[in-house]
Amino acid sequence: MATFLHALAAAGARRGGGSGNPTAGFEKVELADGDFVVQSPYNVPESQRFRYRDGVRTFWVYKDDKPFNTATHTNPRSEVKIRGHDYSSGVWQFEGYGYVPSGTSGVSVMQIHNEEGAAHSTVLMLHVYDGVLRFYSGAAVEPGIYDRWFRLNVVHDVGASTVAVYVDGEERFSTRVIPSDSYYFKFGVYMQHHDQSSCMESRWTNVTLYTKH
Repeated sequence: MATFLHALAAAGARRGGGSGNPTAGFEKVELADGDFVVQSPYNVPESQRFRYRDGVRTFWVYKDDKPFNTATHTNPRSEVKIRGHDYSSGVWQFEGYGYVPSGTSGVSVMQIHNEEGAAHSTVLMLHVYDGVLRFYSGAAVEPGIYDRWFRLNVVHDVGASTVAVYVDGEERFSTRVIPSDSYYFKFGVYMQHHDQSSCMESRWTNVTLYTKH
């Protein structure tokens, strides 16, 4: 536990050397435990793909796992959908400390998801391939992501149709996105379509939402 707390402090210190606090001017959104809804393979107990201990949520899946229910043919996942905080206007921000162990590849670890039935499922996915955090499978957001705690802030300005990604307080990536009717946040592991490892894992703590209107 001491090592874990030291790692979080180090991530915060790195952030302090950055361009500023991404949450400045935002209002914290109160989240209840019931707002963190786990989606995991339907054919195994949740405890075999998810663990919540000492404030840390750990997610893992195997590449031959089943989807999260029998009505979908989507790839294996073990992730949280933040329920009850869908949004359609204003500026919203996801913040969390993440950790991706060495070897995990071909997986999304964080998403901004559109409403069900939208023409496009997401406006942002952050994938990990061979130790690099990427916007989908394209632009590199942060190299050397393995085996360290990092502070992730993702800011979505709905009116401007933009997203910006900060790692340890530094803006690493921004782009315009295709607008949709409403949005919600997800984090964990969701297998993608190439370069997958046999097991995919991520860990998260201190996940918080912020907003301003």
